Amino acid sequence: MGVKVDGEHASRTTAVALTVGWSALRKPPVHLHVDHVRPVEGIGVSDTEAADERRVLVMNPQSGSADHGPEIHGRAADHGFDVRETEGEGDAADLAAEAAEAGADVIAAAGGDGTLNEVVRGIDRADAFEDVTFCAVPAGTGNNFAGNVGVTSIADAFDVIERGEERVIDLGRANDEPFINSCVGGLTADASVNTSSELKERIGVVAYVVSTLRTLPEFDAVPLQVQTSDEIAEPWSGEALIVFVGNCRRPMRDGRTQANVEDGLFEVTVIEDEPAIDLVGDAVGRRLFGGDAVDIVQRHTPELTITTDADESINYSLDGEMISAADLHLVTERRRLKTRVGETYEPNPD
Repeated sequence: MGVKVDGEHASRTTAVALTVGWSALRKPPVHLHVDHVRPVEGIGVSDTEAADERRVLVMNPQSGSADHGPEIHGRAADHGFDVRETEGEGDAADLAAEAAEAGADVIAAAGGDGTLNEVVRGIDRADAFEDVTFCAVPAGTGNNFAGNVGVTSIADAFDVIERGEERVIDLGRANDEPFINSCVGGLTADASVNTSSELKERIGVVAYVVSTLRTLPEFDAVPLQVQTSDEIAEPWSGEALIVFVGNCRRPMRDGRTQANVEDGLFEVTVIEDEPAIDLVGDAVGRRLFGGDAVDIVQRHTPELTITTDADESINYSLDGEMISAADLHLVTERRRLKTRVGETYEPNPD
């Protein structure tokens, strides 16, 4: 059985690659907007407001290639940030919570998606979403969330902080743990665990592709049940390679991975098990980079529960942070997190 929508089938590897892997090998195009009219939901940041803001930046000095420290310290000083560096796992959440409780107006996270997740968890712990604006400074390996909200580099991040539009985006929760980008279970979560820091430092984001392809031949699909709590989407059950719950992220479409993160709905993608593996066949290439479309089982829902009959719990990656659960309850909090976005961000990417 292949992954399917409207009766179309694709190979196991093609669907896996299209959903989570091969997008790492393709840089999304830059979309330029001329005389772009912002929707009324957006909030501009005036020079006076920016001058009055109390700003804290939480930086993971070991993220990505670990060479971003001097640039971030310099730019942060120029833009009125107090920089606080992490030393280990969990520090980013602690530092963000402390900053929020001390009255910070803007808390920026400099690192990869995992560091951004920790900072959001810290703001959540302080119950400060109403008071704090969260900003992303991409300094990790993949930087998917930053790219999805239109932040393309460290320099661009500080420009967006000063002049970007402020929007209020959805927040996801999985067993009450917050996430901003995606929750992924199955093959790619296991592959993420197996991706070493050394490999990420050596080859960057391609390391995740390599680990996924290494893990794929030996990965056993897991029996899952996906139950929605509304009448919008039908439940699903079967043997799954991957279950992908997107908040700000979705499988690549037209060269982009940004989902609608203001509609209060998750984009749920399930890749069912398919025994036939074709890693390098011509059909795979045609379907990935043009020609036949690869269709997948998809649902849109504000809330869902994922359960398994497997003997062991399932690994899930929340923005790169790992949890393990036999039962996972996910819910969207619509327009919960204030953040500043770049020019390529689209409130409705569809």
